Amino acid sequence: AYATNEYGTGYGEEKSFTTLLSINGYDWVDLGLPSGLKWATCNVGATSPEGYGNYYAWGETTTKASYDQSNSVTYGQQISDFSGNSTYDAARSNWGSTWRMPTKAEMEELKNICTWTWTTKNGVNGYEVTGSNGNSIFLPAAGYCIGSSRYYVGEDGHCWSSTPDESYTGNACSLVFYSGFRDVYWNSRYYGLTVRPVSD
Repeated sequence: AYATNEYGTGYGEEKSFTTLLSINGYDWVDLGLPSGLKWATCNVGATSPEGYGNYYAWGETTTKASYDQSNSVTYGQQISDFSGNSTYDAARSNWGSTWRMPTKAEMEELKNICTWTWTTKNGVNGYEVTGSNGNSIFLPAAGYCIGSSRYYVGEDGHCWSSTPDESYTGNACSLVFYSGFRDVYWNSRYYGLTVRPVSD
């Protein structure tokens, strides 16, 4: 900002900001990834980037009181990658439009291409994930659910992908992270994990 008068021109403090765009009312960020993928700024069920949001068993689109193998809809079922299929995809089912759960490959792109910084945002631990263009998203350490309990809240983060483990029908791929660590590997399908949507 600047102002000009008879004494000359004065300049204000330089500020930078990221312009948020939205799809169906949900904001996204361009991280400058080679795929061009748009990542949502919040988890499904959250109203802010640091909000944990809802927990879902893999391939399920609603929350439940207890996350058990006995009440899992997809445990032991032969299911292929369902990204964008509203029957199984919690992002598409709850947010609509072009939102969907990321695939294993898209999570690996996020893990490998971006810079990850463990930090605290509004009192919530998690990772600031920054793309090559300087834009970023925040992934909160929301923990995970087994049975009716949540574990490692504030310490670990777990987000489902849409990709199953093709060698074992009890697992599916997820993004897992904690301070000093991040990886993409398999979790049991009946666990309750968060979902961070993407869009093409």
